[in-house]
Amino acid sequence: MKKNYTLTVSACYVGYVVQAIVNNLSPLLFVQFGRQFGISAFELSLVVFINFGIQILVDSQSARIALKVGYRASAVVSQALCVVGLVCLSVLPNIIHPFAGILISTLFTAIGGGFIEVVLSPVLEALPLKNKSGAMCILHSFYCWGHLLVILAATLYFKLFSVGNWAYLPLIFAVVPFADCFLFASCPFEKLGGDIDPVSYKTIFKMKYFVLFFVLMIAAGAAEQAIAQWASYFAEVGLKLPSKEIGDLFGAALFALGMAVSRTVYGFIGDKLNLKIAILVCAAGLLGSYLLASLSPVAVLSLAGIASGGVFVGIMWPGLYSLAGGEYPRGGTKMFGMLALAGDVGCTLGPVMVGTVSSDIKIGLLLSSSFPLVMIFSILTLLIASSKGKKGEKGGL
Repeated sequence: MKKNYTLTVSACYVGYVVQAIVNNLSPLLFVQFGRQFGISAFELSLVVFINFGIQILVDSQSARIALKVGYRASAVVSQALCVVGLVCLSVLPNIIHPFAGILISTLFTAIGGGFIEVVLSPVLEALPLKNKSGAMCILHSFYCWGHLLVILAATLYFKLFSVGNWAYLPLIFAVVPFADCFLFASCPFEKLGGDIDPVSYKTIFKMKYFVLFFVLMIAAGAAEQAIAQWASYFAEVGLKLPSKEIGDLFGAALFALGMAVSRTVYGFIGDKLNLKIAILVCAAGLLGSYLLASLSPVAVLSLAGIASGGVFVGIMWPGLYSLAGGEYPRGGTKMFGMLALAGDVGCTLGPVMVGTVSSDIKIGLLLSSSFPLVMIFSILTLLIASSKGKKGEKGGL
């Protein structure tokens, strides 16, 4: 009997919406946390650092755990932890020390988010789907659509009930991972080819040019989150826009929309493009976006830089996953775990650099233009090596 994987794909899509919720809800409240609890920009940077730092630790172990307990249990637990974290964010800052409450909620959501990143991509990769590159990009586009959903829903909520009543919003969003627990508990799964006879981590890092993929993932994560985590703050404080709603809609929302559109479009036409060339072009475009956002004296042009940054950064993370899956078919879940680890290292590095390197948020974004430069250099190295026929046996295995 032929299996129907529609429920599995849907659960994965919702899972990435959940990751968008837990990664992007708190940043929308950064200014409010500062006003209500006296939390500084440096302390907010620590929240970002701890969020992605914990995800790094989870990434380093979750592939091993997933192989032992299975995809299903890992996926269900990841969603359950996100539910707990969102409930904690709603309750704890108002009953214990606010900063401690935010950090405790971040602990739970970071562990859940780390498992989401490592588990869901190989779950989808293992399914017998056509155009897996496109399917992977559409999967990751749901992170962007989820990000946009968070911004629009939060903006509407704040407009109706005021930002001072923010504590009920995480409870509303907690319904999404709660429902996804039941989807993952009932959908069919398949085993990834590379997991049948898994290779060692040492072997993965010996794969030809895999180190470059690792570097590319660090740069992609840093380039994405340097803007994503600070777009709302940048628009409201750095550009001195008149209200939080305008800052969210024309800062964070434009960035998320750009990412969502680029990933969705690539999901439908990805099999017709040279992915390495596409990533190179997008890295160059992202460099220009960073420079426009940070250097323009005109707020509208800075916002255009943020929006175009979302377009150009969109395909990088899922595109690199797809490239690696094709280049290293024996890598399996462990390889995806290592790529997620690299991406989360970048997700930690990028926003922390923006928030701590200078009291001027624009200078932080300007220095972060180094990330797309690293991507340009790395992808050019891969292209040159490929053109000279130095790839050798596929995957270096």
